[in-house]
Amino acid sequence: MTRLESGELPLEDALIEFERGVQLARQGQQKLQQAEQRVQMLLNESAEDAPLVPFTPDTE
Repeated sequence: MTRLESGELPLEDALIEFERGVQLARQGQQKLQQAEQRVQMLLNESAEDAPLVPFTPDTE
């Protein structure tokens, strides 16, 4: 990453690194969406069984 930011990489190598970064960002976004869907499904299932209550952390 430092070489990319400093401009030490040749253009072709910089493009390859950039493409890799875009792929990783897309994979991360996809995993986040999947996790959000799972949480929503769990919340929908639990809503049928029991009402949701606000979370209040223990303060000591």
